[in-house]
Amino acid sequence: MHLKRNTWDEAQSLEPWLRAIARHKLTDHLRRRGFHDHVDIDDYTNSPEAAVDVDATVTMDSRRLLASLHARQRQIVEEISLEGRRAADVAARLGMSEGAVRVSLHRALKTLAALYQRDRT
Repeated sequence: MHLKRNTWDEAQSLEPWLRAIARHKLTDHLRRRGFHDHVDIDDYTNSPEAAVDVDATVTMDSRRLLASLHARQRQIVEEISLEGRRAADVAARLGMSEGAVRVSLHRALKTLAALYQRDRT
């Protein structure tokens, strides 16, 4: 805490700041000790899928927001965020570097968040 005292904003609550420092210190300690949290996905292959009830207006809003992106950004968002593809695979398919795909994804998600906020007001 003493080493990070210059990062505390006096206008903010002290407890969350202290908890964050403690959490990061614990994480660092566990990593140094070689602890890795691992969940084997094979344990969940036979689990029933949860039924998701999606409101049609939410789906329409999502499609409208996605349509507002440039074609390449929309494709990157759809492939990585919706279809679960890896950035490296998308980069190879689009002839881009993996870093460029990640930057494009970040910018697209930032644009979507701004459009969503604008529509809510």
